[in-house]
Amino acid sequence: MANTLFAPPHGDQRTEMGRIIRFLTVGASGTLLDLALFAVLKQVFGWATLPANIVSFSAGIFNNFTWNRLWTFADARAKRAYVQFLQFAVVSLGGLLLNTLLVLFLEPISGVALAKALATAVVVCWNFGANRYWTFNDAR
Repeated sequence: MANTLFAPPHGDQRTEMGRIIRFLTVGASGTLLDLALFAVLKQVFGWATLPANIVSFSAGIFNNFTWNRLWTFADARAKRAYVQFLQFAVVSLGGLLLNTLLVLFLEPISGVALAKALATAVVVCWNFGANRYWTFNDAR
């Protein structure tokens, strides 16, 4: 039972491991963009945490959709790009909500940098699972 629960929807485990590595690579680029923009908005422009987090996280969404569609899930083409983008955006907005709530909750306890890092780690897991099994579920 446990093996079928965590098995890739299509393909073999080696293919899926490569996909996870590509997803993490793309995610790292989006995370760097998110963190850099967040820091600039907070420290240079003096934005409050909530709007800075929303804007920086959104920039990461656009980066990640583009590269995940072109590279990570290049074989997932049964759906039109706009449908995948809408699904990706829904998943990402769920991640944004989770990320924002965690940052706002953790910032007074741990400081903004650690709060942002912890929230990002949680959301990476959410994003891969939801996008793999919903947005790009036709990838072989």
